[in-house]
Formats: sequence, structure tokens, C-alpha cells
Amino acid sequence: MLSKSFVSLFTLVIAVTAAPAKRASCSNGRTARNPECCVWYDVLDDIQQNLFEGGNQEAHESLRLTFHDAIAISLNLTLHGQFGGGGADGSIMAFSQIETATVANTGVDEIVELQRPFALKHNVSFGDFIQFAGAVGLSNCVGAPRLQFLAGRSNISQPAPDGLIPEPKDSVDSILLRMADAGFNAAETVDLLISHTVAGQEHIDPTVAGTPLDSTPSTFDAQFFVETLLDGTLFPGTGPNLGEVESPLAGEFRLQSDFVLARDPRTACEWQSFVIDRDLMALKFQVVMAKMAVLGQNPFTLTDCSEVIPTPPPAPVDIRIAHLPAGKTLKDIQHSCPFAPFPLLIADPGPATSVAPM
Repeated sequence: MLSKSFVSLFTLVIAVTAAPAKRASCSNGRTARNPECCVWYDVLDDIQQNLFEGGNQEAHESLRLTFHDAIAISLNLTLHGQFGGGGADGSIMAFSQIETATVANTGVDEIVELQRPFALKHNVSFGDFIQFAGAVGLSNCVGAPRLQFLAGRSNISQPAPDGLIPEPKDSVDSILLRMADAGFNAAETVDLLISHTVAGQEHIDPTVAGTPLDSTPSTFDAQFFVETLLDGTLFPGTGPNLGEVESPLAGEFRLQSDFVLARDPRTACEWQSFVIDRDLMALKFQVVMAKMAVLGQNPFTLTDCSEVIPTPPPAPVDIRIAHLPAGKTLKDIQHSCPFAPFPLLIADPGPATSVAPM
């Protein structure tokens, strides 16, 4: 028979074990698991009101910047005794005069200069801020997944080597080789391009700056993966320009790199898989973005502050299933996956779809 003292001690142990962990008190009555995360609530309030309030363009560009900062890392250069880049270290902001002067980073200087004052104001590292702003910007898109955010990157970096960022004019061989050098396989390369479902172009054809890459640029859906497989018929501006091919819809822009990756046998089936599974698309984007965001970092030394990232507006039923734009049929699809038929899709009713600028 158990003694009363033992029973009391056992009850105390259970109570202590079951007690919720104490949370740090942050501004405006909010709390965080780790006190190091509190500053990010203040950053969140600031950028939602003063960076993203003006529209979707800054959110799109912030998501793009996460890639341009992180992907500049090379396993091959490192193996040969050279500096291979620091990955997601904020060097594109710390050394913007060097890195944004490269062709692959054309136009990135604008969002870098918009973001830098916020990082300095809140005394957070450039690498942390870039990844945080990208995750917050995406959270404003309907149907988007909530991205992980780890904080604690050092603000010490050096300029990344040139030539490490894939360009729209590059061949599939060149893109896959570069991405493999950064640690991504062919399927993961496609997964990273899920970002293009909420993207547009600014500088390949500046006469039509703000031209989206699909017909629903503010919604995280699979339309991008359908529309990149449609026959191209026109240029929205002064095309053809370097890195551009014909698009299927008036007002829509098509990158050459998207066109060739959608049709290459190494990437076409991953591309097509998202057409009928938007939830899988969202999950894979979460996973690959978590991997990209810690390139060059030791994630075990970082603090998980993901709870600060807002929960995006949920995806309504009508965007969960992709569709053909009005005026298009399945005959307009350039089916490229050799292992699965293209899914049967319903076309939107009405006159032919045209796309408004972002």
C-alpha cells in the first residue's frame, strides 16, 4: 500500500508535468514561447501597416527576395576552397551595392531599400528580416500556407559570389545544375517555383511592369501550373524580350524558364501534380521554403518564432480545384508528363480571360 507522502509527491509531479510552460509577455498583450520572439510582433505590426498596406507588390517582391538572398550559396565553390556564399545571411541587403548590381538581381534593389529601414529600426539582422518579411507578405495572400520562421541569424556576412542565381533565360540543364549545387533536386526546384502563383514581372519588359504570371496573382492557387502549360499566343508588351516567351492570355507574362521547366520530362510530372492537388502544393511549398530559409545556417542554433507569422486567409472552395481560363480547352494544353494523363478540367464560362496588372 502506498504511503500518503508518496501519493502526495506523485500528485505533485503530475501537476508540475501538466502545467503549461510559462510564456514571455510581449507588446499589446501578446505572448511568445521564447522572449526572443517578442521583437518580431513589433516588426509585424510595423511592416503590415507601413510596408504591405500599400498593396500586393511589396509582398510579392519580399517573397522573391527570400530566394535571391538564400540561393546564392555553392557547395561546389566551397569544396574547391573558395567562398561559396553565406546563403540566407542577409548579404544582399548588407552589400546591396554589389549584389543588386548583378544582372540576375535586376530590380531587387527596390525592395531591399524599402526593407532596410525596418531592420535597422528594430535592430534585427538583415538575414532574419528578409525571411520574416517574405513569410509575412505571403500570409496576406488568400489560401497561402503559413511559413516557418526561425530567428537568430548573425548580421555578419560577406558579398555572395556572382553567377549563383538562376535567370529566366537559362536552360533547364543550367537551372537544375545550379539548384543541385545549392542542395535542391529537380522536384524541389519546381516546388520553389510555387512562389510564382503569386508573382509578376517588373524588369524583363518594363513597358508592362506589374504583369502577373498567372490570372490570379493574389491568390495561392494552382492556376499558374495550368496556365504555363497552355499554348502561347501573344506577348503582353514589346516582346519577345530575353527570358520571355509567348503567353496564353492577354495581360499575362510567361517566363522562358517556367515554360521549359513545365515541359521537361525531369520536372513536368511534379509540375502537373499540383494542378489537381492544391493542398499538396501548399504543403510542399512550406517544406521547401523551410529548407531554403536556413541555407548556410545551423537551424539548431536558431529560435522558432513561427507563431508570430499570421495565419493566412483560408482558401475558398472555388480555388481548391484548378480550372481552364475562359476561352481555352484541353486541346490548348501542352501535356508534358510522360507518366500521367493531364487531368480533366472545366473551363470558366464567359468571354476569353484577360489579366489585369498587379
